[in-house]
Amino acid sequence: MNEALTLLSFGEQGWGDTIASGVLITVSLALATLPIGLVLGFLIALAKNSSEPSLKLAANIYTTIFRGLPELLTLFLVYFGVQIAIQEFIKLLGYDIYFEVNSFVAGMVALSLVFSSYASEAFLSAFNGIPQGQYEGGYALGLSRYKTMRLIILPQLIRLALPALGNLWLILLKETSLVSVIGLADLVREAGIAARVTKEPFLFFGLVLVIYLLLTMISSVGLLRIERWSKRGDAAR
Repeated sequence: MNEALTLLSFGEQGWGDTIASGVLITVSLALATLPIGLVLGFLIALAKNSSEPSLKLAANIYTTIFRGLPELLTLFLVYFGVQIAIQEFIKLLGYDIYFEVNSFVAGMVALSLVFSSYASEAFLSAFNGIPQGQYEGGYALGLSRYKTMRLIILPQLIRLALPALGNLWLILLKETSLVSVIGLADLVREAGIAARVTKEPFLFFGLVLVIYLLLTMISSVGLLRIERWSKRGDAAR
């Protein structure tokens, strides 16, 4: 027991600082990915809900690709594929410069692509749950399309999509562990290094399990409060 506490302690003798750094990277990656994925997902849902056939087709192709590919493969395509493409472009320009994609940025982009493809379906379902009369009422009041969307449709859209988006956030939080394979010092990678050095895999991976459960529990409480806040108007009625 004393040996385990020493290994998990902060300072030169323990791995607490390293694990804490990994937790920070994991949470930062998830929080950085979330807004990008939400904005992309909303725009894709707008395209799918559009009357323009080319926009619908492009949005459907996008979601088909990134919902169909394994997340790990998407990560590899972004990390290695973008790096190779930029390197070749630099060579075409006549320069001999080595370019390397930042693993944090690659992870953020890859997870955003996957997250947005699923978030778009959540937003699209929410769009379908809003009666057409809501749009017509906004236009009848003299509101522009933009104002109708911002003042009438968007608040309802968020409330309807929130449960599905909450589930996607929990999935995203767990999928950040994939970035360990491209060298990002996240929670799983740091715990893996500690486990190999100390030969105590059960201790460190057990700690990772507990940390992910705690992050999930904190997220669930936060999501529940956000859902209650979004329904405050219903309670008043």
